Amino acid sequence: MSMVCLSDFEAYAKKYLPKIAWDYFAAGADDCTTRDENILAYKRIRFRPHMLRDVSVMDIRTKILGSEISFPVGIAPTGFHQLAWPDGEKSTARAARAMNTCYIASTYSTCTLEEISTAAPGGLRWFQLYIHRNRAASQQLVQRAEALGFQGLVLTADLPYTGKRRDDVRNGFRLPPHMKVKNLERAFEVCKMSFLDPSVTWNDIYWLQSLTRLPIIIKGILTREDAELAVKHGVQGIIVSNHGGRQLDEGPATIDALVEVVEAVRGRVEVYVDGGIRKGSDVLKALALGAKCVFIGRPALWGLAYKGEEGLQDVLKILQDEFRLSMALAG
Repeated sequence: MSMVCLSDFEAYAKKYLPKIAWDYFAAGADDCTTRDENILAYKRIRFRPHMLRDVSVMDIRTKILGSEISFPVGIAPTGFHQLAWPDGEKSTARAARAMNTCYIASTYSTCTLEEISTAAPGGLRWFQLYIHRNRAASQQLVQRAEALGFQGLVLTADLPYTGKRRDDVRNGFRLPPHMKVKNLERAFEVCKMSFLDPSVTWNDIYWLQSLTRLPIIIKGILTREDAELAVKHGVQGIIVSNHGGRQLDEGPATIDALVEVVEAVRGRVEVYVDGGIRKGSDVLKALALGAKCVFIGRPALWGLAYKGEEGLQDVLKILQDEFRLSMALAG
């Protein structure tokens, strides 16, 4: 196939991944309304372009929490990359380093934090954390990540329980026997996340701050009120996210929620967004509405499914080129 846009990678992944893996990556909660709305909301936003601007030279670099990246697209935390490619998260880390951007490694990686770190030394990596009932295990993960040179801690706030993803229930989704969630000591069953701690509150931000010097970014914020609480509790960044529409269905699309979060924050912390980014023009829309950077989830997995590290680099290069072109054409 000639890979021209991200939809081409999606079509490839849907055709060649095992159905149970495709269904897991594609799943949204309940009717998938929010999952689909994440994409549709971008299509309703229109540019007001300016003409006769000198766009012969453009600088698309940016900084997130002081670290420079080549363009404002990073890789969001997603689990189980070995379902898409044998090298799993090691390939993801290498692609991110090659493209000089940020990769947020998931708690539910099929490679260890040590393997991810060794695969791409010097790369910009943040670690995404779920707080478990066993707080000692969560503490150990945070301290391992810091010791390995991860540069940010991303707390996912929107998963006290797992959303109902119907295809996963129908398929009885489990990881294949040869794959493990390497950062957790005991066997993991995705449909029985009983070890997640549903009692987590804003006060646990203070607990995390007592464990680490890493900046804390909170992921899953969708409202003005929660954005203000995040600032009050001393986080350094917010990722406006609805978990790719995999948790509470019929909540807002993330690009719509971004506007009120940015207004509430008033520049006090950096704001990022994920969910529904499929074109370089989507990246420009998110930046125009106040995001510092966007993160991609499913498209990264499609790239891995295509050609591993090389395929993910291709996805990022297409977004980079489309973003640069959209900037130029918008003046």
